[in-house]
Amino acid sequence: MTAIESARPRPRAFWGDARFFLGILLIVASVAGVWFVVSAARQTVPVFAATRTLVPGDTVSAGDLRVVDVALGQLEGAYLSPDRIDEGLVATRTVEEGELVPQSAVGATTTVATTTVVLQSAVEVPASVEAGSVVEVWEAPLIERGSYDAPRILVPDATVVSVTRDDSVMGGGAASLEVVIPRADVAAVLAAMSDESALSIVPTAGAAR
Repeated sequence: MTAIESARPRPRAFWGDARFFLGILLIVASVAGVWFVVSAARQTVPVFAATRTLVPGDTVSAGDLRVVDVALGQLEGAYLSPDRIDEGLVATRTVEEGELVPQSAVGATTTVATTTVVLQSAVEVPASVEAGSVVEVWEAPLIERGSYDAPRILVPDATVVSVTRDDSVMGGGAASLEVVIPRADVAAVLAAMSDESALSIVPTAGAAR
């Protein structure tokens, strides 16, 4: 062996290179991250789904809900769960049948600012109007028997609870509707009914289901 050859440094073993260990750590971290994401996606929590369409003002009882297990991740606290159900809960907005019940869609009875009234529609109600539909209530004030003033909006935002249609020849397609309206509009609605105004139900744009 020559002096030049003996002076050359020996090549380092690959496992002695810090970059090799760094690469191993990155691979382990990547695998662990994927495992964590997949594991988290598989974790489910029990929350409530509506067994019927709930409208504002409806009392929410156990019979209106069913427990489903879903993966919500960070949204877990946004939905009503079995450990958060209390007596005296009412719906504060429409929740359709089968929909998960958001925590924000229910509240205590004392917080509800709506009530339910039954109206007779003077005109035929569209077939698209059903429980849960958002509608406008229009009023045409009675001037004299058989003569009415120009229609105007009486309640701009009402929610339908139920519809009973009269499809007979005598009924002419008129309907009776149970609707949820703000308490602030109750006096005006009752006055219109007592004055025999013609009331009409009109679906709001894009609101009919």
